[in-house]
Amino acid sequence: MFFSKKKEKNKNKDINTNTNKNKESFFSKIKNFFTKKKSIKIEDLDEVESILLSADIGVKTTLKIIRNLEKKIKEQEYSVKNNEKNLYKFLKKEIQNIFINIKNECLEEKIKINSRPYVILIVGVNGVGKTTTVGKLAFFLKNKGYSSVIGAADTFRAAAIDQLEIWAKKAKVHLIKQHINADSASVAYDTLESAKSKKIDVAIIDTAGRLHNRINLMEELSKISRVMKKIIIDAPHEVILVLDATTGQNAIEQVKKFFSVLKITSIILTKVEGTAKAGFILSILEKFKIPIKYVGNGEKIEDFKIFNEKKFINSFFK
Repeated sequence: MFFSKKKEKNKNKDINTNTNKNKESFFSKIKNFFTKKKSIKIEDLDEVESILLSADIGVKTTLKIIRNLEKKIKEQEYSVKNNEKNLYKFLKKEIQNIFINIKNECLEEKIKINSRPYVILIVGVNGVGKTTTVGKLAFFLKNKGYSSVIGAADTFRAAAIDQLEIWAKKAKVHLIKQHINADSASVAYDTLESAKSKKIDVAIIDTAGRLHNRINLMEELSKISRVMKKIIIDAPHEVILVLDATTGQNAIEQVKKFFSVLKITSIILTKVEGTAKAGFILSILEKFKIPIKYVGNGEKIEDFKIFNEKKFINSFFK
């Protein structure tokens, strides 16, 4: 897994087994294909392309990799033995290059140097684990020494408010809420007003799960952002999009739609423990240059880690 810390060895054993099997199905295809070949030729690139696409890396990113590999082959750099090893090396460098120009500042450091409260707006479609993520993030920041308040701006479902209240209690942070069908922007306003008066470090605003193709719901996010500026002129300081790692290429369309309404500053990935196709992440990084801050890997409040770029890249090559 691509976290900042090692996972417990016995935790989610079955899931780890399944994930390893998925990884093997990705690069074992390359290994099996090139083991008996003396050199990598242009005609072999169709197979490499298929393998990359099977990992959900996406057409645009895959074609860029294939073009660069074709150039290498024409330069005769890959007409040697041990092609599998050379190909691994090339693909790893190509993936590393995607991360190079993406600025990924530490969120805790940004909170430290900015004025209080630091306002984080959490957005995402239905079913990605957004509300759970809000609770985990509040707990994570609390353990880093930052006080937090959560705003329950998802007022469309009573269950959403109830669920967030449970997570707020688990994280031992205060929750600002109103009644069902209340104005979401009003909840955000109250949350920031409370955080400012009580000198809270971080205000985390949960929003309703939007369908990215519903224009009216998406526009409400703009309203929430505008209303918050009445309390804190430069709010929100961070807009985090929560993505389900099992979604695959559909996640790219989600990013596109949310980005058209708000400036998404970072991403949190959920449900990473069961996915075989994390390659879509590369497409998002390549296209939008948005950093991944954290990953969620379970149901417990502690199952929340800093995204580790190096481990993520290495996970493709195991």
